[in-house]
Amino acid sequence: MKKYISKFHYLTQDLPDRSHVKQVMMACGAGANWIQYRCLTKPDDELIDEIDEIAEICDEWGATLILTNHYHLLERVDAQGVHMEDFDADFKMIRKIIGEDKTLGASATNIKRLQNVQASGVVDYCGYGPFAHTDTKPNNEPLLGFEGYRELQQHPEIEIPVIAVGGIQITDAAKLMKTGVYGIAVSAAVNLSTDPVAALKEIYQQIY
Repeated sequence: MKKYISKFHYLTQDLPDRSHVKQVMMACGAGANWIQYRCLTKPDDELIDEIDEIAEICDEWGATLILTNHYHLLERVDAQGVHMEDFDADFKMIRKIIGEDKTLGASATNIKRLQNVQASGVVDYCGYGPFAHTDTKPNNEPLLGFEGYRELQQHPEIEIPVIAVGGIQITDAAKLMKTGVYGIAVSAAVNLSTDPVAALKEIYQQIY
């Protein structure tokens, strides 16, 4: 089943001065139609309460809500899917658990992992990065840069929607889209901006 995948993915993050709920209100109000709730610091009960609030906001704005990693909560909340950051996740098992109607995203850091994600046959899109240094999701993987995404043009067998992610700034968005990626995911470029609404709108305009 082919799913709708937005070209612009907005990710929430743990911030000292702005809750995930407030981040989502800001993003939806600024035009984001794909929200990835990325909170890895709370127990399930607290997550569910927050997801319920966020789901209501997304429903009001008609935005897709994706959870990071917590696929086991999908049957308890009103979210449209899950994005798995674990490279070794059993995607076929997760697909059986969440069902065919939910969206399943994955992460990859190189061509081989990207090919493996597609080969699973059950993943709807893949976040591919990191593009540049990022503190949002620290890792030791090589930075792809623009050349890393242009390399995709040498692999026409990769048909899964590829979302560039990791350290992307406002000034990178338009140039990244010209490499042939399907879309872009951002977090800190918006969340840590002095004017998150303006930052989100500017990135959105470059993508579309």
